Amino acid sequence: MISRPFLIRNFNSKRINQIKSVFYSIAPNHNDGANTTSSRYKKFEKNLLNGPELKDFFSSENIRIAESEPVPYLKELQFTRRKVYFDVYGCQMNVNDTEIIWAILKANNYIKTNELNDADVVLIITCAIREGAESKIWNRLDYLKGIRNKRLRIKGINMKIGLLGCMAERLKHKVLETDKSVDVVAGPDSYKDLPRLLALTDDHQTAINVQLSADETYADIMPVRLHENSVTSCISIMRGCDNMCTYCIVPFTRGRERSRPIDSILNEIRYLSDNGVKEVTLLGQNVNSYRDLSQGKDFYTTKLAKGFRTVYKDKQGGIRFATLLDKVAEVDSEMRIRFTSPHPKDFPDDVLEVIKSRHNVCNSLHLPAQSGNSDVLDRMRRGYSREAYLDLVDHIRNLLPNVALSSDFICGFCEETEEEFCDTLSLLKLVRYNMAYLFSYSMREKTTAHRRYQDDVPSNIKQSRLERMIEVFRSTVEKINRSQIGQKQLVLVEDKSKRSSLYLQGRNEGNCKVIFPASEVPLKNGSESRFIKAGDYVVVQINAANSQVLKGIPLYYTSLNDFYNKNEDFVKSEYLNYNSML
Repeated sequence: MISRPFLIRNFNSKRINQIKSVFYSIAPNHNDGANTTSSRYKKFEKNLLNGPELKDFFSSENIRIAESEPVPYLKELQFTRRKVYFDVYGCQMNVNDTEIIWAILKANNYIKTNELNDADVVLIITCAIREGAESKIWNRLDYLKGIRNKRLRIKGINMKIGLLGCMAERLKHKVLETDKSVDVVAGPDSYKDLPRLLALTDDHQTAINVQLSADETYADIMPVRLHENSVTSCISIMRGCDNMCTYCIVPFTRGRERSRPIDSILNEIRYLSDNGVKEVTLLGQNVNSYRDLSQGKDFYTTKLAKGFRTVYKDKQGGIRFATLLDKVAEVDSEMRIRFTSPHPKDFPDDVLEVIKSRHNVCNSLHLPAQSGNSDVLDRMRRGYSREAYLDLVDHIRNLLPNVALSSDFICGFCEETEEEFCDTLSLLKLVRYNMAYLFSYSMREKTTAHRRYQDDVPSNIKQSRLERMIEVFRSTVEKINRSQIGQKQLVLVEDKSKRSSLYLQGRNEGNCKVIFPASEVPLKNGSESRFIKAGDYVVVQINAANSQVLKGIPLYYTSLNDFYNKNEDFVKSEYLNYNSML
């Protein structure tokens, strides 16, 4: 409010003289002289100083202001309880992403349903790493389209369909152009935007957000577990990949590497421990290149395994994977810790020493080889040779004598000859993996291989080579598993067997499935017994094996600490020493 004294103060002599000059310049040129003009100005000045104030131009009435109406889609977003159904494909990272998505939607009044026909929204979390994975999703979309049309025709209810994840990121707007049944397309870094995207579809729009982020890790989101009673869980510790292998689409669908702050990871570990989780797997596209810069930089540069190289400059500073792994293991000594998927280059000795010193970090490593031939590895831009890989395997087994190894292999990569493929078969036989994930090559657009090479290995040759890889692996792993008959192994009980409710299943330290009768067994002190349940640690004596599972008889309950503290010599002698089998 401007007061009259304010007006008077501001109309000082200088300002009045300015007004006079303006007044005289616009005054009519009458013949009555300067006196007439002067008297007119004095009258004007008097009226100016005694004139109305600013408040006089406002009404004193109480005006009723209507409550503002929210934007229509936000109103729907805030007051509905829509049911969402998750359809998850691909890797463990997609499962963890689904738990992040569920946390976001739950906070926005959505309800999860396990019944497809009951869903208002169906979200497909997709994989794009191979053509076969995308083909499954296109077929699924056709199926969902039929269900939606039927519901719309019978009940008048329009079910929304969202395509999320790597396939959405790879195809972007092409998804909406190719399949008109899709309402929402969202990439891996845009899940926080899902409530808005879904709400936009209420106006019969399609919505898309496939923007990749340089720093999104969802560290501020506590995932809501899809299976609340499960005794195992996964935690995403980093996202993206910088390795740029020529065959791989991941850097283009998941973006560059960035790591969660260590405090947020440890808080989630504590939360899972408090809620009865007995095994956690740390996840990342390149999990052991973890590098947290949130607490300042140190002077450590990237540490690589001997004989390995990168396509990028050494990364300086940050809390590295070995430190994280040690701190995670420290939270709960009764919780098993695993991690996947690593790159072989990121296994310096400090990581191996943590695994050796912490009994709750599983003595089980994933070492993706992809090929057993150095020339193929060079075309793949893996950063190592066959010889360097074998040296790493030997080094790991010297430090961790009873380690269980798993790997990934691709056959039929660009220009692969029969001789080069035979090197892969020989590596499978030589290393003797406990588990292997075997695939034929599938060309992906945007990758370096798509730009540089021809996908020139015929599909029938690829299929034949895949079958030969599978045959070699199965024959090798069956021998390994059969050699464990008679051993007493520590098993974490996970659930009932899928084949019979009379049996339970769990996993040993090497991550091999173990099946045994659901029976009553004595407690560790032997004074009483009870029936086995999920989350128990049980010692099982192995009495049968094939290439996929071990079978046995449960002997007694124990704990991680008791088993390893009291059975150190027993563990070293009982678990298979793979060095003796090479």
